[in-house]
Amino acid sequence: MNSKKKNLVCLLALLLFTTGVHAGARKTLYPVVFAHGLSGFDNLLGYYYFGNDYGTFVGDPCDEFLETACNGSIHSSQRALAASVTPFQSSEVRGTQLADRIQNYMTSTGATKVNIIGHSQGGIDARKAAAVLRARYGRQVVHALISVSSPHRGSPTAKYILDLGPGVTSVVNALAKLFGNTIYGSGNDGIAAAKQLVYNDYSATDGITTGMKAFNANYNVNSSNAAYWGSIITAQDSINTNPALYLLKEGFYNIDGDGYCVDDCDNDGAAGKGDGTRGNNDDDGLVGINSQQMGDRLQYNECAICFDWITVNTSLGYVSNLNAPTSAQMTSKSSVVSQDHLDVVGVPPDTFDEEEFYASILEFIVTKGG
Repeated sequence: MNSKKKNLVCLLALLLFTTGVHAGARKTLYPVVFAHGLSGFDNLLGYYYFGNDYGTFVGDPCDEFLETACNGSIHSSQRALAASVTPFQSSEVRGTQLADRIQNYMTSTGATKVNIIGHSQGGIDARKAAAVLRARYGRQVVHALISVSSPHRGSPTAKYILDLGPGVTSVVNALAKLFGNTIYGSGNDGIAAAKQLVYNDYSATDGITTGMKAFNANYNVNSSNAAYWGSIITAQDSINTNPALYLLKEGFYNIDGDGYCVDDCDNDGAAGKGDGTRGNNDDDGLVGINSQQMGDRLQYNECAICFDWITVNTSLGYVSNLNAPTSAQMTSKSSVVSQDHLDVVGVPPDTFDEEEFYASILEFIVTKGG
């Protein structure tokens, strides 16, 4: 958010506090749960995963007099939970943990349903959580489920790491466990997390079936588990590129994630294939665009003099079978948010307005009855 717009939002927030009138996103009917991605956390020493560039939680409303470390673009009575699960694990494990967090939150607050916004693997965890909660309560518990930059059909980056072999992957796994155990607790498994994010079952000899293809078959888009499903797709572009992800893309591995085929025909770890043109902004540094659409594809509309808003891209249609999207749904760059994988959760440097981005998602959820 530029300084003029931020000052305007602060002024509006102050006016709202004093007058009781609100001019940003409306309050959602049900609380919003924010589900973090791989290696994520709820907050780390006060720095939130779903934060702006300074780590301020985007779900924290400005509900105290002259409060400034908050999101002035959401309603002052907005309810939200920054959930935490094991940073490095499969979504089978993390999804159940997320369901546990949500159930505890609902018990303590009296909420009857929730909405979930999941970033990256958090969007995959959310699908498992919705199914678990549906089974536990005997009814639909999740109203709207929105994923952001989620590799629903796998990530070539995960397979690339696994293919490096035991000498490298064991070191990566050790670092993942050290980091994950430090910020969350025991139970981290970097290998299980990576196998989760490969489309096909990675190993026929490890005794378990892993990968997004099998996960999608078990936890597909299902109206019994959530009333509304939508996804926001990101790809790197020009000055919005995170330097680390840009170097990864240009120097080591280019995903080339905008080609179509059934399943993972080129065995790169994600469904679909490349179109043969590397570096054409078809991925966000970690996930190709052909992996990210689930349910409706949502379009983020930015406005310099008004609040941003979300609409549905109706031209591409709805992805109800996550293992069988159409060619257009896997290759179209329509409605792609021009940001890398980490910009949307406040990892600088970027030019992205995380507060208004998530406020626009909350407002969209309101329009969907959540």
